[in-house]
Amino acid sequence: MTLGLFNPRRWYYILGRKKITELIILCVFIVFFYGPLIHLFILAFADKYEYPWVLPREFGIRWWEYVFKQKSLVSSMSLSFTFAFLSTAISMVICLPAAFILSRYNFKGRKLIMLSFLIGNAFPKIGLYTSIGIIYYKLGLMGTFVGVLIIHMIESMMIMIWLPTSAFRSVPRQMEEAARDVGAGPVRTFFSITLPLAWPGIAVAAVFAFIASLGENQGTLLVGLPTYKTMPVEMYGVILDYPATAGAVFALILMIPHLLLLLLLRRYIGPETLSKGFKMN
Repeated sequence: MTLGLFNPRRWYYILGRKKITELIILCVFIVFFYGPLIHLFILAFADKYEYPWVLPREFGIRWWEYVFKQKSLVSSMSLSFTFAFLSTAISMVICLPAAFILSRYNFKGRKLIMLSFLIGNAFPKIGLYTSIGIIYYKLGLMGTFVGVLIIHMIESMMIMIWLPTSAFRSVPRQMEEAARDVGAGPVRTFFSITLPLAWPGIAVAAVFAFIASLGENQGTLLVGLPTYKTMPVEMYGVILDYPATAGAVFALILMIPHLLLLLLLRRYIGPETLSKGFKMN
C-alpha cells in the first residue's frame, strides 16, 4: 500500500494530465529557486562539509564566529547600513516634494521628467558609473564618503520618485478640501491628511530604496575602493580569499535585512502597489 503511493502512474490517473504537468512545473521551480537558498543556509551552519557527502557531517556556528572576528567584514556591515540609511533619508527629503508636485500639477514636460528618472536603469550600470568616475576624478570625489553616497542615491531616487508620486495621486482630493473648509492651512492639511494617507506607498518606496542601497556594488567598487568597502563589495574578497562556508555566512547576513524589511511591510507590498507606482498618467 505504501509503495503504491509513490507509483507515478497511480498519481497520473488520480490528478489527470494537466494537474500532473502543473505539479511537475511547480516542483522544478521550487528546486531551482529555493534549492540554492536551502543549500546556502545549510552551508552557513556547516562546521565540516566534505565531498562527496550531500549533507554536512557536523553542524555548528564555527564560521559565524570566524566571520564576526574579521574586522574588515564587520566594518563593511556597519558601512553598508550607514550608506543605506543616509541615502534613503536624503532621497526622501529631496524626492518627496518633487513627487508631490509631479502628482498634483499637470505641467508641460511632466512626463519627460518622470521618464528621465528611468534613464539610469535603461542600460548597463557600469557604463554610467564609468562616466561618473571620470567626473569624480575632476571634482576630487573618488574614494570619498560623499562620492559613494551619491552613487547609492542614484540607485534610490527613481524608486523614491515613481512610487510616492502614485501614492500622492491616490489621495482623495475631497478629504483635503474638507480639511481646508474647516480652517486647516496647506501645511497642516498636508501633514494631517495627505501624508498619512500616502504613507503606505512612501514606506514601500523607502524599503525598496534601502534594499537597493544595501545591494549596490558596482558603483561602490569603482568609486569607493580602497577606502570604502560595503558588504556586497567585501563579498568579492570573501568568495576569493575566505573559505566557502564563510562566504555562505556572509551571504546569509546580506539576506537577513532584506527579508525582515519585506516581512514588516508585506501588507503594503503587492502587484497592485507596484503596478500603480510605475504607471505614467
